[in-house]
Amino acid sequence: MNKRNANMMSPDRMADLIKKAQKAGAEQADAVFFTGISRSVSWRMGKLEDIEGSENADLGLRVIIGKNQAIVSSSDMSDKALDELVTRALDMAKNTPEDPYCGLADKELLALGDLPELDLYDDYELDEESLKNIAAEAEAHALEIDGITNSEGANTSASKGEITLANSNGFVGHYRSSNFGCSISLIAGKGTAMERDYAWSSRRHFEDMDSPYKIANEAAERTLKKMNPRKADTCEIPVVYEPRVSRSLIGHLAGAVNGAAIARGTSFLLEQHGKKIFPENINIIDNPHILRGPSSRPFDGEGVRNAPLDIVKDGILNNWILDSSSARQLGLDSNGRASRGTSSPPSPSTSNLYLQAGDVSVKDLIGDIKTGFYVTELIGSAVNGITGDYSRGASGFWIENGELTYPVNEITIAGNLKDMYLNMTAADDLEIKYGTDAPTVRIDKMMLAGN
Repeated sequence: MNKRNANMMSPDRMADLIKKAQKAGAEQADAVFFTGISRSVSWRMGKLEDIEGSENADLGLRVIIGKNQAIVSSSDMSDKALDELVTRALDMAKNTPEDPYCGLADKELLALGDLPELDLYDDYELDEESLKNIAAEAEAHALEIDGITNSEGANTSASKGEITLANSNGFVGHYRSSNFGCSISLIAGKGTAMERDYAWSSRRHFEDMDSPYKIANEAAERTLKKMNPRKADTCEIPVVYEPRVSRSLIGHLAGAVNGAAIARGTSFLLEQHGKKIFPENINIIDNPHILRGPSSRPFDGEGVRNAPLDIVKDGILNNWILDSSSARQLGLDSNGRASRGTSSPPSPSTSNLYLQAGDVSVKDLIGDIKTGFYVTELIGSAVNGITGDYSRGASGFWIENGELTYPVNEITIAGNLKDMYLNMTAADDLEIKYGTDAPTVRIDKMMLAGN
């Protein structure tokens, strides 16, 4: 991390900014500071295509006067700029409409004291030459595989960042994070008979990354399997989602249980709190404290204590995703799920959200399906967050007598998420990889629109 950026807004200086805002007339105030540095390399067909680098430092200040609030941001951290930031924020707050639910998080909810150590930062340095070598190795290996005819390129990246949050209720928190990634997209076939697919790896620590060869092999295997796809007839059948796409079903749930959507009354799960919405062996957890997790954080965007939260327990919907504002609208307490940028108020957001692994293997999950569809890619989206109606373009593989047979594309799968959730079975192959994750899942009955 560049020392100049890292020291630009120390925790002590953040606390001083809050005091300055209060002295100037703010009843409450908080500030968040993000700093980061990133590098990425793109490599295609044996040649360097692009090198990108960025370095950022951004500060956001929120002031609250009564029920009026304003948020201003700056990338200039000089003393003069900070004085102007305070003045501008207060002037704006005096002229904004009232928000009856605005305000800092309740003091008793703050993560005061020791924070959990989540091992989110790796000080390993990747220079541009190393980034190029990783991308080049991945592509060179992929292009040696029989059947791969072209490459859309390989990309390697490394980034490091720091977050500091302070507020007038006495909270000051800081943590660092890092991320290393490599991806490749490949093409097989020629002319009108081409297919493409990709693979990638992203980890907090460099040592946890998949090798360039593993990434290349996965991308090539996925691409070659898609060759010579067929069409399918319209029917009602079981549908199985691989983990790359099953996570989207959990993403739809996250939107439906978001406290802001519940407060607005715009969720298909509005009246379902405390009710069964999944089979009893389904558990869905939001855990911000996974070591080296892709979306882990020791406190939320308001400085509130966070901890693992059962969203769905034994099939029952137990919790909404709440920040302070949405919690107040619902007469509840924040459960430490606020996220925050530098130019907008906090809002509810998940951390590491995942569907817990089931106790059945993928082979057994598919094994009793006489005719079905295995989804590997979703295209477009027509999901109604108010009604739960679901319709998406898809491609994947036909299931016959419990086995994946031939590739299928240009179809649509449809249903209603409430019915789909109640008919869901989870396999045992969960991997925490994206931040919203699920194992392979089976939906017993969906409409497939084809020929």
